[in-house]
Amino acid sequence: MIDLTVYEDRLARAVQRARERGIIIPTFAQQRDPTKIPEAIRRKLAGVGLWDITPLNLFRITWKNEPVPVGGGFGSVNYLEFPPSLTGVEARIIALVGKWFPTGAHKVGAAFGCLVPRLVTGQFDPTTQKAAWPSTGNYCRGGAYDSALLGCDSIAILPEGMSQERFEWLASVAGEVIKTPGGESNVKEIFDKCWELRRSGEDIVIFNQFEEMGNYLWHYYVTGHAMEEVLQQVLRPGDTYRGVVLTTGSAGTIGCGDYLKQVFPSSKIAASEALQCPTLMYNGFGAHRIEGIGDKHVPWIHNVKNTDMVMAIDDEATIQLIRLFNEPAGQAYLASQGVPEQTIADLSLLGISGVANLLSCIKFVRYYELGRHDVVLTVLTDSMELYGSRLRELAAERGVFTREDAIVARHRYLLGQGIEHVEELSYYARKRIHNLKYFTWVEQQGKSAAELEAQWYDPHYWTDIQNQVEQIDALIQQFNERTGLLKTL
Repeated sequence: MIDLTVYEDRLARAVQRARERGIIIPTFAQQRDPTKIPEAIRRKLAGVGLWDITPLNLFRITWKNEPVPVGGGFGSVNYLEFPPSLTGVEARIIALVGKWFPTGAHKVGAAFGCLVPRLVTGQFDPTTQKAAWPSTGNYCRGGAYDSALLGCDSIAILPEGMSQERFEWLASVAGEVIKTPGGESNVKEIFDKCWELRRSGEDIVIFNQFEEMGNYLWHYYVTGHAMEEVLQQVLRPGDTYRGVVLTTGSAGTIGCGDYLKQVFPSSKIAASEALQCPTLMYNGFGAHRIEGIGDKHVPWIHNVKNTDMVMAIDDEATIQLIRLFNEPAGQAYLASQGVPEQTIADLSLLGISGVANLLSCIKFVRYYELGRHDVVLTVLTDSMELYGSRLRELAAERGVFTREDAIVARHRYLLGQGIEHVEELSYYARKRIHNLKYFTWVEQQGKSAAELEAQWYDPHYWTDIQNQVEQIDALIQQFNERTGLLKTL
């Protein structure tokens, strides 16, 4: 369970810092349902940009922001449905859109879920401690953003091979940026840097998204409910929700599947990864180009026992498709093939991992031979707004993307996506993957074998965490009451 032990001396300083900086913390319930946000705060947001570094934007850590860059209110969940003319399958593939979060990615929610339980218990003191955010990209951006709101020093840790846009933004927000060797799959190097910081003698709190259950809980509660609301809107008579399919980075987002299975017990959870680093599929290793997903280990917060399928996506498919979706020749060819104009305009909402999620859904649909009354869910963590430099690099490396390139990309990597590198997990296949946690988390990171066993055998392990939302929200409310800021609205 998430440790909610209160340390009063540090909590008092955190309250004072929040009071000085005008910080009111939203509850998980408000992020799930923004109609619960005080009207005075909603009015103030009318003049605030989505990426502005202001405490008010903590209330925009929700799937329900109006999709505008400045002054938006709240509405229904932002989602996108992909038509068969694009996917080549009849089943309905629907994705929640992450672009309309502060920082342009839903990882700011994961960062909030990790930070806030520590802040409202006094386990993290923003007046004396630094916050370190180990990440393969978007999570450390969310963490640096939250830290800037609190006026505390932050350290963003991410691989040197990540996109230029991430580093440019972090340079203006994070207190310090540490580039670790390698790319998306080099998570061990990030963990090694965390241990170096722990031993440095500085007072640093590591918010490790791969092990912090606040990440899992935020997605279970907020993302899970958002997906349920989308299903309530889109399911037609005769339709059946079949499952959620997600590439796994920290394995936080896939926690939404645990919620959905409780509401739709026959639904499935599928975890996807890069074929070039197939840790879940083949106990494999390697480097890949699907930015934002981390590999060579199984995250501590991944409820593997509840996962029904694993699969792997060739990273070349994602590289080809970001060109098909965003280059003029690619968009023109899609239009000539009957893809609706609005769908083509919306394809910039898919970042590289979003493309991988779409391809993973197509694999899922084809494996189970799903049809037009079947619904599959996924998410678009971020958008191409964070990867323009990748398109420029590809153009320099491979030349202009032509109509012939578009034809090959669509037929080979989109319509040609099959059921290779897919495994429906048996009980012992799941246990095989779960046991891989031992080598990272017990041998390297100091977790106990007893807790690893509890994750598998204790029927209450995951539900006890899920049931902590109300307790955390109560602590948030007490924190806000102590600042006195709600009374000044």
